[in-house]
Amino acid sequence: MDGPNHTTVTHFVFLGLTSNQGLGLAFFVIFSIIYLLILIGNLLIIVTVACDRCLHTPMYFFLGNLSFIDICHSSVTVPKMLFDFLFIQKTISFRGCIAQLFFLHLCACAEIFLLTIMAYDRYVAICCPLQYLSLMSLKVCAWLVGALWVGAIIHSLVQTVLTLRLPYCGPNVIDSFFCDVPPVIKLACTDSYWTGVLVVSNSGMISVVCFLALLGSYAVILVSLRGRTAECRRKALSTCASHLLVVALFLGPCIFIYTRVASNFSADKMVAVFYTAVTPVLNPLIYTLRNKEVKNSMKRLRNWRKVFSMRK
Repeated sequence: MDGPNHTTVTHFVFLGLTSNQGLGLAFFVIFSIIYLLILIGNLLIIVTVACDRCLHTPMYFFLGNLSFIDICHSSVTVPKMLFDFLFIQKTISFRGCIAQLFFLHLCACAEIFLLTIMAYDRYVAICCPLQYLSLMSLKVCAWLVGALWVGAIIHSLVQTVLTLRLPYCGPNVIDSFFCDVPPVIKLACTDSYWTGVLVVSNSGMISVVCFLALLGSYAVILVSLRGRTAECRRKALSTCASHLLVVALFLGPCIFIYTRVASNFSADKMVAVFYTAVTPVLNPLIYTLRNKEVKNSMKRLRNWRKVFSMRK
């Protein structure tokens, strides 16, 4: 495929998670179950938040958005990975690779920004309770979600442009199961060191800065809880613990992958499995198992469905 950037590579070949066909079939079954759980768990949270008026608060509004992003994020990579498990040759077109790269960074960046906003929401709720309704109104929440998607689009466009500006005219084997900037730019027919530095400056800086902002907000929350009652501290810490666990599960692997110019791609793809497939299936469990309001809402929805079925 020839173009203004002199690209001659028409497709890329993934090495995938394994070259063993038998192990690939076992992985196909395992990750099919994981992907199904991702869809069911996150859709259940979205429906629960949307249908129960008791959950029409900023915290659950953001939780519903997190579930939507988790579905999108996993859907960028997991279906293609499942398809490739069934074949020895794992290929993707050049345009398909660039599209996957774009949407991968779009969803990942959106999730990082949303996790940061959720930490700010908890900070306002705990440290400024009298101003919470005005500071986190529905209009403000909608603007914040809109802003995070704009920021994610800008970030993803930068990553895509950095990748496309390099010429690709020879090697086309990617040591991964999906297209990402670090393994793709390594195949460029020119020195990609400074492009790698820019990638680290972009993705790595976003991950680290948001992580530090999250830690800062929770440090302030912990300090503010010292003068509260034991019940108040327990409830606040329970909510914050769930969010911190999700942050650690998602941002930890992102920081590991995107803060190094030189990467070990065999190790990176193992870490990538965690934040593209494992974390999205754990998020619904973390928020439902530790949250009585969500569990009670799910029970009410189940009871309403039973009543509706009996009337029919």
